[in-house]
Amino acid sequence: MRSRYSAYVLGLIDYLLATWHPSTAPGELDLSPVKWLGLEVRHAQVTGDAGVVEFVARWRDNGRGVRLHEISRFVREAGRWLYIDGTEPAADSGLE
Repeated sequence: MRSRYSAYVLGLIDYLLATWHPSTAPGELDLSPVKWLGLEVRHAQVTGDAGVVEFVARWRDNGRGVRLHEISRFVREAGRWLYIDGTEPAADSGLE
């Protein structure tokens, strides 16, 4: 998760696409220029070749603070972790 956040900060589109699972990856990715403010990993869990990460990422867009709170799913294939998808946590997810 931290490497993907860093890739967003640095605008490394090729890295983001390479670490996205082919079944859910967008064909293209266009990153808007934003000022990233930080990443807080709240919870991470690995079970075999599956992983879940709860995080909060913050950035400023046109002077407005934006916050993304997501629970992301990852899978390990051929030794590499790939992002599958993410959802907003339910109020009673128990992961906070």
